[in-house]
Amino acid sequence: MEQKAIVFTGGGSAGHVTVNLALIPYFLQKGEKVHYIGSKDGIEKELIQSLEEVSYKAIATGKLRRYLSVKNLKDPFRVLKGVGEAYQYLGDVKPSIVFSKGGFVSVPVVMAAWMRKIPVVIHESDLTPGLANRIALPFATKVCTTFEEAAKHLKGNKAIHIGAVVREELRQGDKERARNWLGFVQEKPVLLFMGGSLGAKKMNDTLRAIVTELTGKYQIVHLCGKGQVDLEMGSVQGYKAFEYLQDELPDVLALADMVISRAGSNAIFEFLTLHKPMLLIPLSEKVSRGDQLLNAKSFEKSGYAHILWEEDLAEDTLLESIRLLGENKEKIRAKMRDYNRQDAISEIIKIIENSRLR
Repeated sequence: MEQKAIVFTGGGSAGHVTVNLALIPYFLQKGEKVHYIGSKDGIEKELIQSLEEVSYKAIATGKLRRYLSVKNLKDPFRVLKGVGEAYQYLGDVKPSIVFSKGGFVSVPVVMAAWMRKIPVVIHESDLTPGLANRIALPFATKVCTTFEEAAKHLKGNKAIHIGAVVREELRQGDKERARNWLGFVQEKPVLLFMGGSLGAKKMNDTLRAIVTELTGKYQIVHLCGKGQVDLEMGSVQGYKAFEYLQDELPDVLALADMVISRAGSNAIFEFLTLHKPMLLIPLSEKVSRGDQLLNAKSFEKSGYAHILWEEDLAEDTLLESIRLLGENKEKIRAKMRDYNRQDAISEIIKIIENSRLR
């Protein structure tokens, strides 16, 4: 019997990879050939290439911008080149299904799969679909959504609400192992500050400006983003900075008492599942399509998070927001315990199996 094959795609940020990372182990355990199509230099390449059993194919991709740029003239040709490269690769590996998490690199892959008559299942994390998924939607067989309200923004009857996908390893974190690795003491609570996989300069700079004041009460793990670590801060007691964490992240999350983060859907649902009170600083509409604003408002309304708007972010407002979060953290945890978590991974696997070529 010919070995089954599945192709995953998605990238540009860690949020466009994490769902794939949650699903890949299942298909490897089944003995399937698992392939990944991503960009040549995106974070997905770093995250996926650590999985020795997964074949990685890099293709050309263009960024789908919402603003005027001379690069907009060249990028359609890069997308077309990516479609050709993906079409060739899909012909070589002959998958029975393609699973797309979104991001710019997924567009040529989804188009190429449609041209090859290979079914495509898309995952949409946010309340409203991103530009890449909106382009890919006509070529998809099914669209899995995290938010129940997302279906009304998707045309046709392709949408299936499956809830949040949370990687199983995140639930297996060991707080004592993290404490020993970081050299933290047991007496002080731990604040996890996440600027996102791509970093957030204003967030990072504001935290650094108040770090000595914060370390009087907290120990801080600061995930700054690629190339954003300030080496001069290395001597600050009770403060540890990293570009991002992969293998150590479950342990660090287990240790964290509170989280300060952007409001990407995958991340905030992971914090919700782990009962981590959060202060969300969503990307503003000036630099995004506003999806994080909607995510943050939804979580605040449900009692899972506090919000500090990017426009209001300053040293004094961040200090005050952290103080209020600390005061309300037990109330927030109580709300989080009432969250009814669906087994989203099993639902997606069922959809994939029912959609693939026979």
